Amino acid sequence: MATKTRWTPLNWQDPFELDAQLTEEQRMVRDSAQQYAQSALAPRVKDAFRQESTDADIFREMGEMGLLGATIDGYGCPGVDYMCYGLIAREIERVDSGYRSMMSVQSSLVMYPIYTYGTEEQREKYLPKLATGEWIGCFGLTEPDHGSDPGGMVTRAKAVEGGYRLTGAKMWISNSPIADVFIVWAKTEDDVIRGFILEKGMDGLTAPKIEGKLALRASITGEIVMDNVFVPEENHLPDVEGLKGPFGCLNNARYGIAWGVMGAAEECWHTARQYTLDRTQFGVPLASKQLVQLKLADMQTEIGLALQGCLQAGRMLSAGEIAPDLISLIKRNSC
Repeated sequence: MATKTRWTPLNWQDPFELDAQLTEEQRMVRDSAQQYAQSALAPRVKDAFRQESTDADIFREMGEMGLLGATIDGYGCPGVDYMCYGLIAREIERVDSGYRSMMSVQSSLVMYPIYTYGTEEQREKYLPKLATGEWIGCFGLTEPDHGSDPGGMVTRAKAVEGGYRLTGAKMWISNSPIADVFIVWAKTEDDVIRGFILEKGMDGLTAPKIEGKLALRASITGEIVMDNVFVPEENHLPDVEGLKGPFGCLNNARYGIAWGVMGAAEECWHTARQYTLDRTQFGVPLASKQLVQLKLADMQTEIGLALQGCLQAGRMLSAGEIAPDLISLIKRNSC
C-alpha cells in the first residue's frame, strides 16, 4: 500500500536535500572548510585578484586545517573520504577558483602521485611537509606546444650515472614560481613517459611567473624550465609508466574540480538572487519578472542536479570503484 505523500516547502538553497545525505563527519569537514574559507580567504580575495598576488601562507593555513592531501591515510594527512574532499573543494571555490586550484594541485597532482606511485622513502620525505603546507608543490605535464596532447611531450629524461638529466619546458603550471617540489612528467630514451620529483634549487631548474592573466589571478601560475637538470634515481616515481600516471592524477583532480565549480556557481546564483530581490525598477523588484525568474530557476535546477551527480561519484570513489569516464562526465557537466 502506497504511503500518503506529505507535501513540504522547497528548501531553495538545497532543493535535493544534499545536506541530509551527508554523514556527520562529512558535515563537520564541510563546516570547517566553510568557516576557514569565509573568515580567512574571502577578506583577501578582492585585493589578491586586483593585484594578481598569491599569499603563500594560505598553504600553511590549509595545512593546519587538514585540507591538503585530505584523502591520504597517514603522513600527517587526515584520511577522510572522497565526499569530504569534494565538499572541501566546493567551499574553497565558493570564494575563488584560484584558491581551489592551489589546494587541488597540492593534493591531487603532487601528494597523490607521491602517495600512489612513489616509494615509502619518498612518501616519508615529502608528504608530511606537503601536508602542513611547509612545502608547496606543482605538477608539470602541459608544454608550450602540447596541452591536450600530452603524449606528444618533448621534455626528455636521459639516463645517466646515478639518475637522469631532464631537459624541456612546461607551461601554465599552477604554483610553480613558489614551489618547493615539482612533479614532472618526461619521456625517457625508450619513449616511455615517467614521473620525477624535482626540488627547488636544483641546478638548471627555473620557474618564471606568467604575468597578466585574465582569470585565476589570486593563484600564481608559471612555467617549469629544465636545462639539463640532474635528478637522482631515488627521485624517480617507480610504480607507474606511460600516460596512466599523469591521467590518474588528473582524474583525481577533475573530481575535485567538478565539486569546486559548484561552489562558485552557487555563490553566483545566491548573489544574483539577492541582487534581483534588492534591485527595484518601476516600483517592483527585478525578481518579480518572469524573465529573471526563469534565469534563476535554470541556475537552481542545473546546480541542484549537478551536485547529485557529484554526490554519487563521491560515494563510488569512496567505495573504491569508479569509471574514469564518469569523472569526466561530472566535470564536463559542472563546468
